[in-house]
Amino acid sequence: MKKKLIFSIVCLFMIWGSYAQELANFMGQKPIISPEFKADEVIFRISQPYADTIKLYGSWMDKPTASVLMKKDKAGVWTASVPKPKSELYTYNFIVDGLAVTDANNILMQRDGTRYLSVLLVPGDVTANYFEAKKRGNLAQVWYDSPTIGSTRRMYVYTPYGYEASKEKYPVLYLLHGAGGDEDAWSTMGRTCQIMDNLIEKGLAKPMLVVMPNGNPGQQAARTALLPEKTYDRNDPKFADLYVNSIVKDIVPYIEKNFKVIASPKSRALAGLSMGAGHTIRCTNLNPGFFSYICPLSNGIRVADDKAKADYNQQFQGLKKAGYKLYFLACGDTDFLFESAKLLDKTLTDNGLKHTFYVTPGGHTWSNWRIYLNNFAPLLFK
Repeated sequence: MKKKLIFSIVCLFMIWGSYAQELANFMGQKPIISPEFKADEVIFRISQPYADTIKLYGSWMDKPTASVLMKKDKAGVWTASVPKPKSELYTYNFIVDGLAVTDANNILMQRDGTRYLSVLLVPGDVTANYFEAKKRGNLAQVWYDSPTIGSTRRMYVYTPYGYEASKEKYPVLYLLHGAGGDEDAWSTMGRTCQIMDNLIEKGLAKPMLVVMPNGNPGQQAARTALLPEKTYDRNDPKFADLYVNSIVKDIVPYIEKNFKVIASPKSRALAGLSMGAGHTIRCTNLNPGFFSYICPLSNGIRVADDKAKADYNQQFQGLKKAGYKLYFLACGDTDFLFESAKLLDKTLTDNGLKHTFYVTPGGHTWSNWRIYLNNFAPLLFK
């Protein structure tokens, strides 16, 4: 009896689904496709029958005033056609009567702190590693105890294709986000999993784990987890290096105890963007020899006085003495932190530390940080 009832319900839903589609077709309602790629253009659409004005604004545009006015048809669907931007990952939104909204017809989205944005991924050379590879690794949300900070916290851990079945041990890249981000930033906006999968599959990078922690010590996890937060006074000396210390004392030991990794400095890399670059510099200066690969991105150092300069010189001399395999510094030439990156470059040079200063066009953007990951990951653990 129960089986017949379930079968009848399933049939009813199938009939209704078919009827609903036929009704939509009969009434002339077609699925809205947005964005739609053409040979040399991209078409965006949004259904807003009662709106007065709708504009399209995308990150490929120079400034908000360059937004494109959309046109409305009789069915209330607004359309805008723009020349296809060059290969890159962009974000965009619609401005409906002054209110910014996402594209409801586009399933590809990303969260930037508290903002949600629709994504336009334009195929080409730049984005070749941003699409899914054939051999894909896994991304796990991992909770760990942090005695240094005094809470249970969350980090994301990428494991390469074949990790689960392998008996080998792997090196680890610890990858830090910037201000306003969290443990989700590198995997969503940075396309870390796709980049690493492609680099490894092509034989350009060694298989490795990528650990992406939350760099905000007051947070247990991203705010989307709705967990209570603490407030730490950054000017209080006892909290100055709270997160940096937790990397060495809590995060690395947890990974080396619970994952198949090589517990050795030669198999540890530390990289980070913006605030995460500051954490990278501070952590490696305070713990010389702990990480053999050091990659600060889009940041550097600021020297307020002679004492600060002397402190940096002493720290970098300690790092030089302890030894390292790679120091990869990168920054955009129009980045607002470019001067601090140049000062770091000069300080490293003055102290005799071999390093790479990779300068790209552009500013403080994810388009650069994805490029940096593509470039320094193949240099790790070689």
